[in-house]
Amino acid sequence: MRYVQLRAFHQVAISGGFSRAASELHLTQPAISDQVRKLEEEYDLLLFSRQHRQITLTTMGEKLLAVTRRLFDAEEQARELLSESRSLRLGTLRLAADSVHHVLHLLTAFRQSYPGVQVSVSAGNTETIVAQLRSYEADIGVLGDMAPHRDFEFVPLNATPIIGVVASEHPLASHRTLSLAELASVPLVMRENGSRTRRLLEQRAADAGIRLRYAIEVEGREPALDIVAAGAGIGFVSEAELGEGRGLARIAIAGPPILMEEALICLSERRENKAIKAFLDIARR
Repeated sequence: MRYVQLRAFHQVAISGGFSRAASELHLTQPAISDQVRKLEEEYDLLLFSRQHRQITLTTMGEKLLAVTRRLFDAEEQARELLSESRSLRLGTLRLAADSVHHVLHLLTAFRQSYPGVQVSVSAGNTETIVAQLRSYEADIGVLGDMAPHRDFEFVPLNATPIIGVVASEHPLASHRTLSLAELASVPLVMRENGSRTRRLLEQRAADAGIRLRYAIEVEGREPALDIVAAGAGIGFVSEAELGEGRGLARIAIAGPPILMEEALICLSERRENKAIKAFLDIARR
């Protein structure tokens, strides 16, 4: 087993094909194919299933990919350590967030401190964010629907209440607060089943013996807010996630606040990565 064979296998696996891997490694496709073939022959196993000009990882290939992800991430960490003065001037940081609103102030502070680091932000739910972190496709996750786990480092961000929102011209816009009982009698615009906002709201209503009925169910926060802004009913959102300029009025929900908690998480084994550590340190401060 040689380094070049593992590198060739890893690049093919993450690129999804031999041609793209060859391009990424600045080699010819036959050279990449030859390295993977030699690795398979040496250990008498298949790492890729090749059918109809498409390749997929075999079970053994998936297991080896999990190892090579750690291997080449460790290599990158070693490179960063040896060029530490440069890693926070020319590095990258990938965030995956259930809502970017929770880290806007952190992004600003991070960019001011490390203007040379390129930051990318993608959206996702808890399941997809955790998968991206485990597969090294994201460096830091922003989410709130996950219990502490030994594989992850957690940095609490905030806890903000769920509020009702209506179009500014809606008859309910003049109300400062509404009780759950009152909400049960008005048209509601609710996120999809499985939404954390919906789950927390339904749980509080159930505790009070109240059943909420929805006039409209919609997948995604932004589409739900667009429907509310059109005057179709009252919707719900974490107060921290409601931006300005939509023409929406805020309505508090009577009783103890229904809090949405958010945290930054990263793989524990990657917490010493320079860019990750710098971002988490800013959050802690």
